[in-house]
Amino acid sequence: MTIERSQQLGRLIMGVSGVSLAVFLAGIVRRSYLVLAIPVAILAGATAGLTFWIGYTMATTRWETDDLGQVEFPEAEGAPPPEYVDPSYGFRP
Repeated sequence: MTIERSQQLGRLIMGVSGVSLAVFLAGIVRRSYLVLAIPVAILAGATAGLTFWIGYTMATTRWETDDLGQVEFPEAEGAPPPEYVDPSYGFRP
């Protein structure tokens, strides 16, 4: 995509956004039920779709496990060795 094409697309998006805002405000002035119901329905659908996608991703992600079925996490750089970690409190001095 060229710079000119990108700028044209940006102007088009701005124009559509301005027109949609004008239609929305005109609908509010006319006290139209649909002018509020349609955006709320779109927002609710987008939220439901997003949360479904997050759940699906979490449910179907394959993890690399060791022989005991536990997930292996690589050691973080600068982390103390496991023998210095007290599971009941945290780090031992």
